[in-house]
Amino acid sequence: MRTDVVRKGRLTDERSAETMPFLSSMTADRQIARADLLVDIAHVLMLDKQKINDRRVTKEILSELLAMHKDGIPEEVFDDRFEDVHAGIESLIIAARGAETGGRMHMGRSRNDEVATCIRIKLREELILQMAAILKLRRVLLTLAAKHGTSMMPGFTHLQHAQPTTLAHYFLSYEQAFSRDYDRLRDAYARVNLSPLGAAAFASTGYPIDRDYSASLLGFDGLVENSMDAVATRDFALEVLADLSILMVNASRMCEELIIWSTAFVKFVNLNDAFCSTSSIMPQKKNPDTAEIMRAKSASVAGAFTAALMIVKGIPMSYNRDMQELTPNIWRGIHDARVSIGLLADMLETAEFDTTRMNEEAGRGSSTATELADTLVRSFGLPFRTAHNIVARAVQKGSLSLATLESAAKEIDSVSLKKKGLTQKKIDEVLGVEYSITLRKAPGGPAPATVKRAIATRKKQLDTDAALTDTRLVHLKKTEEKLVTTARRLVA
Repeated sequence: MRTDVVRKGRLTDERSAETMPFLSSMTADRQIARADLLVDIAHVLMLDKQKINDRRVTKEILSELLAMHKDGIPEEVFDDRFEDVHAGIESLIIAARGAETGGRMHMGRSRNDEVATCIRIKLREELILQMAAILKLRRVLLTLAAKHGTSMMPGFTHLQHAQPTTLAHYFLSYEQAFSRDYDRLRDAYARVNLSPLGAAAFASTGYPIDRDYSASLLGFDGLVENSMDAVATRDFALEVLADLSILMVNASRMCEELIIWSTAFVKFVNLNDAFCSTSSIMPQKKNPDTAEIMRAKSASVAGAFTAALMIVKGIPMSYNRDMQELTPNIWRGIHDARVSIGLLADMLETAEFDTTRMNEEAGRGSSTATELADTLVRSFGLPFRTAHNIVARAVQKGSLSLATLESAAKEIDSVSLKKKGLTQKKIDEVLGVEYSITLRKAPGGPAPATVKRAIATRKKQLDTDAALTDTRLVHLKKTEEKLVTTARRLVA
């Protein structure tokens, strides 16, 4: 039976059946196993370049690593008798090539810098996938906005009818929010894609290593320079989880609205059956379960961030085993976020929005009263606060008719709106939903012409972001291909 090569020198006592799984990180390590192979290959190539290992050793170790890369990592690597995937891979190579050869793979590094590097490699790949999911969602939102540029609906504050707007304006508001989520992850990528490899345990190494060469082989943009910080920091992971928590809060808010909108009370949207479920007892039910689970997933992602944050907060410099418990939170948070955002895009793309019903509600609750107050200011010279109070008093009286407004004006400011020229025809005109929306032409407003320009601008930004994401994805793919090709050529 192969043993953990890391333990047998310093430690002799056998671990209990309870201790082994408690200390093992194998469940989470499956996420970084492929990254670990790449790190091993790059490190062995660096050792060869620096003549720390001779070519024979390099070839034998690389042969084993390339076989695993081609055929898949053997399941034995993940056995609980190994503390982690790093020890598992090294143990198999030593078993295959002997300690004299396999035992030279780990020279000039520690599991501390190794695992930190693996996490960053896996995380940058996940970041690109998450950014791509956000791009898809933004594209769906812009498509819906373009379709509904004149679809009028009520806007709400405090869940009360506030002012009319358009469905396009609504979709653009979320596209802009998700665009900021993309920006945060884009910026985080720059801090994730730095190499800690070569920091060793925390105080670097006496071997003549070339950290820049290893970093370039693995596609990193630079180094986490200070060796203590390189192995100790997990702020890059905290940053990503914080960004994902904000992303999921935005998604949760939209899900909340879709849930409300799909009720029989509101009837603004009919969600595709694929994203709904029914009751085991009530045959008429169509429940928005996907949106509800997604709303809950926002708590799961925030919980992953909180757990990671609390793990890190009490850890002294430099590496501590507590960090092992942080890593599963990274993968749980990023998995839940990516799946949720993908499903949200699909749910929106297949939803049917009842624009007739929305239009019916657009003018309810005196939602155009603000425009009436503004008209009293623009056309009749009243101070805004006076106009606001007059219209508010008329609403209180239950009508925005000329007679009611005239009565309210006399009560508020002893002024006659009739004498100033206000007519019922003018009141009816300015209380019209379309009239109110069309006037709101300022940048970011709901006027159809303004929305059309905003969609064009947002599409350009989306295309720019998509190009950046594609560039990063291609870079990582080419980097891995080049790394493996370099190793194969050396072995051949």
